[in-house]
Amino acid sequence: MHTEPAVTIEIARDLGLTDEEYRMVLDYLGRTPTYTELGMYSVMWSEHCSYKNSIAVLKTLPRSGGRLLVNAGEENAGLVDIGDGLAVAFKIESHNHPSAIEPFQGAATGVGGILRDIFTMGARPIAACDSLRFGDPDNPRVQYLVKGVVHGIGHYGNCFGVPTVAGEIYFDSSYQGNPLVNAMAVGIVKHGETATATAEGEGNPVMIVGSSTGRDGIHGATFASVDLSADSESKRPSVQVGDPFTEKLLLEATLEIIREDLIVGIQDMGAAGITCSSCEMSAKGKSGMRLNLDLVPIREEGMSAYEILLSESQERMLVVARKGNEQRVKEIFEKWDLHAVTIGTVTSDGMVTIERDGEVKAVVPADSLALGGGAPVYIRETRRPDYLDMTMAFRMESIPVPPDAGKVLMHLLSTPNISSKRWAYEQYDTSVRTNTAQGPGGDAAVIRVKDTRRALSIKTDCNGRYVYLNPRRGAQIAVAEAARNVVCTGGQPLAITNCLNFGNPYKPDVYYQFKEACAGMGEACRLFETPVTGGNVSFYNENPIGAVYPTPVIGMLGLIEDIDHITQAGFHTEGDRIILLGTNHNEINATEYLSSWHGIVGGDAPYLDLDEEHRLHGMLLEAIRTGLVRSAHDVSDGGLAVTLAESCFIGDRNIGATVNIDRGELRKDALYFGESQSRVIISCSPAHADAVLAIAAKAGIAATDIGTTGGDRLRINEDIDLVVAEMSDAHGTALSKLLEKA
Repeated sequence: MHTEPAVTIEIARDLGLTDEEYRMVLDYLGRTPTYTELGMYSVMWSEHCSYKNSIAVLKTLPRSGGRLLVNAGEENAGLVDIGDGLAVAFKIESHNHPSAIEPFQGAATGVGGILRDIFTMGARPIAACDSLRFGDPDNPRVQYLVKGVVHGIGHYGNCFGVPTVAGEIYFDSSYQGNPLVNAMAVGIVKHGETATATAEGEGNPVMIVGSSTGRDGIHGATFASVDLSADSESKRPSVQVGDPFTEKLLLEATLEIIREDLIVGIQDMGAAGITCSSCEMSAKGKSGMRLNLDLVPIREEGMSAYEILLSESQERMLVVARKGNEQRVKEIFEKWDLHAVTIGTVTSDGMVTIERDGEVKAVVPADSLALGGGAPVYIRETRRPDYLDMTMAFRMESIPVPPDAGKVLMHLLSTPNISSKRWAYEQYDTSVRTNTAQGPGGDAAVIRVKDTRRALSIKTDCNGRYVYLNPRRGAQIAVAEAARNVVCTGGQPLAITNCLNFGNPYKPDVYYQFKEACAGMGEACRLFETPVTGGNVSFYNENPIGAVYPTPVIGMLGLIEDIDHITQAGFHTEGDRIILLGTNHNEINATEYLSSWHGIVGGDAPYLDLDEEHRLHGMLLEAIRTGLVRSAHDVSDGGLAVTLAESCFIGDRNIGATVNIDRGELRKDALYFGESQSRVIISCSPAHADAVLAIAAKAGIAATDIGTTGGDRLRINEDIDLVVAEMSDAHGTALSKLLEKA
């Protein structure tokens, strides 16, 4: 028997509830909660589970329409129609705080959790990608985090058998104490074979399937909802431990019970474990559950109801089976050497009732704990950050133009943010399952959809420096660049998932960043017709040193209708014409050049006109689909010179280029290293150049024939003349040299 302490307001505060929230619990129950009930409210009303400080803003985003088959937040992951009776399930989530204190397991279980969100939809995962942020790569602690996180991602994905095909890694001192580890997964499912996270049908059995339950991960959701501090290392027990081999078995068993139509609903036990899945499934089905925790398979002696309910042990699901199918579900899971135990039934009273040791430990209204239900909803105070007055005051006239543009280009190619991330992705299996048409290193990854002519284009993107300098435009750029990258591969952008990484929402300047970023994201998504399918908000990414750059990571899904339209980023034919789509602007604001060469983070976010960006997408897709384009690579970090350099060596082989661009009134560094948006470098046969220019003119997009591919050097005007092989070596080895010296 487990004796619970008497609940007081002091205990409620210790568990993360405010005085006001504790009074709300008293009002819901009409009495003082038991200790177990208080624990359930503390995790379900944490920011990580309830989105109490963000949900009102999130509801302003476009969350339906287009090819969406379910609206945002309705299921474990977004679901998008791609034709041929097929749909794509995809989602991104964060595992930032766990990765900060235990990088290997934090990253690994982040991958495991997002994969479970996909296959609980009935979809087989076909690809994974990630978006990572770290502090100064010269710092030994940061090097430890980078190596641990990359190893964790590779270990889980490789063992599970899903290719990790795309991602990004950025370094900045703002992330010094708070790495961001965002994991995304994509799966395919046939229409009519999807599953839902719903509990309904009085008397239907509730089953726990998968691994046994331990004490790992208890209060993990609460831990993710507070600032990191000097005491965070003591929270190491809150980090879950993953087993990718067990998850592979869980995948096969789960898909089998869904295919055989044995269940009513299923939900992953992620944050808050049994508490979350039981309450959310019940609330969605307007039902309740009665669960006996004595029946839960546990792997540690003496676990209380509180511990079992709040455990975040990995590789577990809660299943509502159709009455009479319990034995068949059990047979399938036993075939895969997994638990499948009936622990309760669905009720019609709307209450989640918990028994342990022959006693009732909790009776709570399901909808009072479920996301979008009874949890408090806050709109916090906003205040424009004071630092914007200083950063906006930057004028590029205050710094000199470097005399040697070639030297600057070689420097940029070697910076941690621009250099190749081959060191990381070579640790990942990028081609398992044989669907990968284009893996890491290009504009976006491309995954073939077997037994069709279609392919998916997948990208994660965000430049936190842009969002820091202009939260609204920076978030617009994150959406625009992710979409542009998808278009460069030949894909039509369909929808996004997002992972919104910010500091403490109780700080008015942080909440300003959050609201403005969401507004910008919504504006871009509406214009591009890429609704938000769901995702994750990660607040409290700060420590005593300060908050991270606001980093709303965009996971973009695109559809390539015909695999013949798949387009690579690098040049691959000598003698092709090189065409610049878009307009160069006289600015160096927010650039990697300004930050790494001059040591300045200042100015506005780079130029962006959303309408121009949208027209660029349409005309480039038209040119690709009519067979006119051989390569397409967007102008982004490092500017035009970096894009041209990368185009010379990121293809199948090194090919040089001779380029002449009229600089006009632009500063030399603005032309070569400015990061103005809505620009793409394409190559095409000389016979097709006029047709490409005509399509651009029809769309109102500036297009300029600027040169020819060929040779072994990159020559740009009279300012840059570099050997392609030397640029490739600098770009390809800089990060590995930096990390391997540790």
